[in-house]
Amino acid sequence: MTVKNAMVYMGKQFVSQDFSFPKGVTISNFNNLVVFPAFCDVHVHLREPGFSYKETVLSGTKAAARGGYTDICSMPNLNPVPDSAENLQQQLDIISRDAVINVHPYAAITVGQKGEQLVRFEKLQNAIAFSDDGRGVQSEDLMRKAMINAKALGKMIVAHCEENSLLKGGYIHAGEYAGLHNHKGICSESEWVPIERDLRLAKETGCKYHVCHISTKESVELIRKAKADGVDVTCETAPHYLVFNDMDLIEHGRFKMNPPIRSEADRLALIEGIKDGTIDMIATDHAPHSEEEKSKGLSKSAFGVVGIETAFPVMYTHLVKTGIITLEKLVELMSINPRNRFGIADSGITVWDLNKQITVDTEKFLSKGRATPFEGMKLYGECIFTELDGKLVYVKD
Repeated sequence: MTVKNAMVYMGKQFVSQDFSFPKGVTISNFNNLVVFPAFCDVHVHLREPGFSYKETVLSGTKAAARGGYTDICSMPNLNPVPDSAENLQQQLDIISRDAVINVHPYAAITVGQKGEQLVRFEKLQNAIAFSDDGRGVQSEDLMRKAMINAKALGKMIVAHCEENSLLKGGYIHAGEYAGLHNHKGICSESEWVPIERDLRLAKETGCKYHVCHISTKESVELIRKAKADGVDVTCETAPHYLVFNDMDLIEHGRFKMNPPIRSEADRLALIEGIKDGTIDMIATDHAPHSEEEKSKGLSKSAFGVVGIETAFPVMYTHLVKTGIITLEKLVELMSINPRNRFGIADSGITVWDLNKQITVDTEKFLSKGRATPFEGMKLYGECIFTELDGKLVYVKD
C-alpha cells in the first residue's frame, strides 16, 4: 500500500513524498501520516533482573516500540546491580532473549550503587555509559575519580544529581502546593548544588558528562554557562517537567517522581532551555511500579511514573501544536541528539497519524506500569507502526 504525500523526515527537514507501508501493515484510516526516524530514550527503567513484578525487558521494550522507540538505555538500579561483568551479563542475556528493540544497558558507577567504592570501569566497557541513577554520588573525590576512569575509556558519566543532606524527608517540590497542603518538600538546591559540583569536575577532568532529568531553573542556567565555558556536558529533561507545575499536583502517587514536578518558573525555564539548545534531549525516565506501590498518595507512594508510550503525543500536543517548537526540533530532541551524544546508530522508523486524537488510557498500556500524570489527558498523535532494521516491532491493532 502506498500513501501519497506523506511527510518523511529527510536530513533536517520533512519532505512530502509517496510512502509505501511494509507488508503486515494494513491500517488505512489515517489522515496526516508522518514518518520519523525512530526515537531513542536514554533513560528507561526496565526493572529486570530483580524487580520483574514492576516491568520486564519484554513488557518494557514492547511499550517502547509502541511509543516509537527502537533504542533505549536501561538504568542500573537492578538486582543484581550491573557493577561487575558477571552481573551486567545477566542483564545482557535477558535482553538478548526477550527485547523486541535495541537495549543499551548502563553500568553502575559504584559497587552496589552504594556510593562507597568505584566499580572496575575497565571490566564494564560494553555498557553504554556509567550511572548510579536513582542515587546521587555524594563524594566529590569519588566522582572525580569516576570521571577520570570514564575518560580513560572514552565513556560518559551520566549523573542523577541529588544531595542527600538537603532532602530532609521531602517527597514533592518545596513550593506552593507543599506549603498549602502540609507536605514535606524537596528543595531545588538538592539538584543544582551537585550539578554545580559535577560541572566543575567535568571541566577539570575533561570527562564527557550528561545530567539526568533536570527540573530546576538553576540547573538550566548552570548548564547553559558550562556549555559556554566549553565543558563537555549535555542534559535531558522529561515530558512531565515541561507540562506540569507543582500547583497541578493531586493527592495521588501518579504525580510523584524524583526529582519532583517543580514551580511554574522552573517549567518556563526548562522550556527556554529546550528552545535555546541548553537542554539537548527529552527522555522519559520511564519508571514502572506495582499498583500497590503507587496507591499510597504523595507521601507514601514509591517515586517514579511511566511515560514511554505517551512521550511523543504529549510533547507534540504541548510543544509543537502550541507553536513553542517545530516538529523538526522535536525530532532532534527525541531521536537525533540522543543518538549523536550516546553513539547510537539510526536503526529504524516510526510512523504516526498526527491528526488522530487519543485519550491516555492506562488499561491499554503495554507496560506493566500504570502510574502516569497524563492519565485521561486528550492528546494528538497515534503510532501506526515502528520498524527496526526492516522488522516490524509494533503495529497498531
